[in-house]
Amino acid sequence: MLIVEPKRVERSYVQKLHGTPGLIFPLLCPVREKDWAEGWDPLAVYTQSGFAEDDCVFTTGEGKPESIWVITRFDTERYRMEIVKVTPGMTVGKIRISLSANESGNTDAEVVYMYTAISPEGEKFVRDYSEDFFKRFMQFSEATLNDFLDRKL
Repeated sequence: MLIVEPKRVERSYVQKLHGTPGLIFPLLCPVREKDWAEGWDPLAVYTQSGFAEDDCVFTTGEGKPESIWVITRFDTERYRMEIVKVTPGMTVGKIRISLSANESGNTDAEVVYMYTAISPEGEKFVRDYSEDFFKRFMQFSEATLNDFLDRKL
């Protein structure tokens, strides 16, 4: 058995979203995300309800390494979710999202991404997953979702 000290990166960011947690949480779904995230197009979504739920599985990666995502926690009462993302031969990721109402009547979304490398290619990915890159990614998705919410409200 090979025991390896993990090469890992974890990044967190709090997005300020224009709406209540109850309005926003259903949009954090591989199906509903197509409504607001330009370019988001999962290859397949395996779901009983047709939307995000516990044990929902979806795949992404057309033209890139394919990734398998599993929603391991989808708590509609506490507005929390956790996803495991496996890119075979590269990384295993864990994404945690927690929504809470803020003082303005809108939502703070705490988003945490953690990636563990499982190959030399994955180690490069982990090294390159900078705070600056993550912050720009979070700000882009925050602005995109807020644009959608502003048009819908």
